[in-house]
Amino acid sequence: MLRGVGAGGLSLQRQLLLWLLLPQLVLWLAGGFATYRLAAGYANRAIDDSLSQASRALARQIKPLESGLLIDFPRAAQDVLEADPEDRLYYMVSTPPGRFILGSRTLPPPPAIAQPRLNVPYFYDGSMAVAEADQELPRQQRVRVAALYLAYGGADSARQLLLVQVARSSANREELARGILVDTLLPLSGLIVLMTMIVWAGIRAGLAPLARLRREVENRAPTDLAPLHIEQAPRELQSLARALNELLGAARRNVAAQKRFIGDAAHQLRTPLAGLKSQTELALQGCADAELRARLERVHQSATRSAHLVNQLLTLARAEPESALVQDRSPVDLRQLARELTAEMVPRALRAGVDLGLDESEAEGDAGTVPVRANGLLLREALSNLIDNAIRYAGRGAEVTLRARREGMQAVVEVEDNGPGIPVTERERVFERFVRGTHGGDGCGLGLAIVREIVERHAGTASLEDGAAGGLRVVLRLPLDLAAAA
Repeated sequence: MLRGVGAGGLSLQRQLLLWLLLPQLVLWLAGGFATYRLAAGYANRAIDDSLSQASRALARQIKPLESGLLIDFPRAAQDVLEADPEDRLYYMVSTPPGRFILGSRTLPPPPAIAQPRLNVPYFYDGSMAVAEADQELPRQQRVRVAALYLAYGGADSARQLLLVQVARSSANREELARGILVDTLLPLSGLIVLMTMIVWAGIRAGLAPLARLRREVENRAPTDLAPLHIEQAPRELQSLARALNELLGAARRNVAAQKRFIGDAAHQLRTPLAGLKSQTELALQGCADAELRARLERVHQSATRSAHLVNQLLTLARAEPESALVQDRSPVDLRQLARELTAEMVPRALRAGVDLGLDESEAEGDAGTVPVRANGLLLREALSNLIDNAIRYAGRGAEVTLRARREGMQAVVEVEDNGPGIPVTERERVFERFVRGTHGGDGCGLGLAIVREIVERHAGTASLEDGAAGGLRVVLRLPLDLAAAA
């Protein structure tokens, strides 16, 4: 029988969802990384442009003289560069490069260049110590630096290099890059979530026929071998359904052949067994030899047991789902049926030394009827088997009581005795075919199997419970016929 797709590991739906969402997650991460790199590149370009302009503007304030350099950098210009504490510009002028002249001494030096190009800014990242007014020790700050090499000196003096450095904190650049990243990833994340929902809905819709097939198989009784019906399903699932239907068809034909064989064999055996019983009864009546009489009694017992087995097999065949008798149903009053069977079985109970009776105390308040819609012949056979088992195994001096009552929306029939009962561990097994709850008696192990088969064919249940006096209580529950009960 097919089981749920989730048994034994991840479900097919989860696997498909995982394999479809994993590439989206990878693309989302790659997109975020590429976006951050791109945003950082644009932020660097913007900062580098501003640093380039600042370094050239500062370089224009430096004028070479015969005796040295004239730096025309008034205090007001310095205050403008350092006005914003969150985005300050740091600068340093040195000549030869590395020998401080003006600005901040803590600017990181540029990478070593053997022959630097003149009037072309170089850009690099570094860190510098920055003193804060509310802190005793300076803190390290990451900065973006532009380095501009200039040459000064005339024909009469040697040409010398002049280094102009302008730096800006990297915090604004990183904040700008993070802002661009967030502004890009938020709508991208929304699209990913929307795509995930669409993919999930698509997977559910695509696997819906498989779920219907699973439900159709799971809701079936083990004996239901009818073909599966899957409409508007994908070709792959239709192929699976066809393969299952072929398998079910083969099993159905095999089971039908076995049932026909059992039924035919049982029918063929009934007549000779009945004749054998009659002949042994006649022989016993006219036999005076004690040894021969004992042998004839054993033959008669074997014939009786064989006839009982044949009758049970025929009853079991009639209770099968494929039998037309199961489909023939009409209103049946369980209490009236219990009365009739009790009256019929009393003589046999008396011969076995068993007190058989019907408890009708539950009749008050329910109009004295317990109606169900069922096949009366099969229900009669089921109750007869229960009463027969109770008389057969309860023992001499035992009491057997029948009850039929309404219980909510159910009709309940009980057959209770005060005999030895059946151990709790064996109560489920005795409903199997050819399994007996005791080694005594001459039963064939089919009685309770027939009862459960008949009750389940009528959408009911059969169970074994402890009796009030320590014996066994067999409880049958069937759906109440609401139309007849109204």
